Amino acid sequence: MQNPDIDIIKTEILSDNWYTLNKVTFTVHKKDGTTETQSREAYDRGNGAVILLYNTISRTIILTRQFRLPTYINGNETGMLIEACAGLLDQDNPEDCIRRETEEETGYKISKVEKIFEAYMSPGSVTEILHFFIAEYSNDMKITDGGGLEEEGENIEVLELSFNDALSMIDTGEIKDAKTIMLLQHLRIKGIL
Repeated sequence: MQNPDIDIIKTEILSDNWYTLNKVTFTVHKKDGTTETQSREAYDRGNGAVILLYNTISRTIILTRQFRLPTYINGNETGMLIEACAGLLDQDNPEDCIRRETEEETGYKISKVEKIFEAYMSPGSVTEILHFFIAEYSNDMKITDGGGLEEEGENIEVLELSFNDALSMIDTGEIKDAKTIMLLQHLRIKGIL
């Protein structure tokens, strides 16, 4: 349902290089009866999916580590970020996307995934909504080394960590990725691990 208090006047493409950066001009009809015209920039990179693999027997989880330029230019000295496996939908449904990304990035072939929620990660500037999943893994599901796709410039390290170590890494600042923190806290709150 469209918001009757918002009228989009104009959308201009500012950049269409990696993803699309739009400048949107719109009118807001306020509760006091007045209107106001505003402009905002919105970065459209498509929607995505993220998953946290966990093993209840070993009490371990699978994360990845890779270089993330935006963190590097904002003070992350190495640019390396520890995070849950994730990817853009690329016209797939969220479940198919996350199965594909899990295999590409981690090397684990999973079949059963559980969707736990959806969330906007940076709603003031990015249009993306993320679909959050969890899934159990076992060693027999490992079919490749993972690491991502070379043709996409991915160079991903796969990490198997104890659940308690991963939680401690939030406290020490070694894990700063919001989606990963949310998934770890979900497992903790639900008592899964």
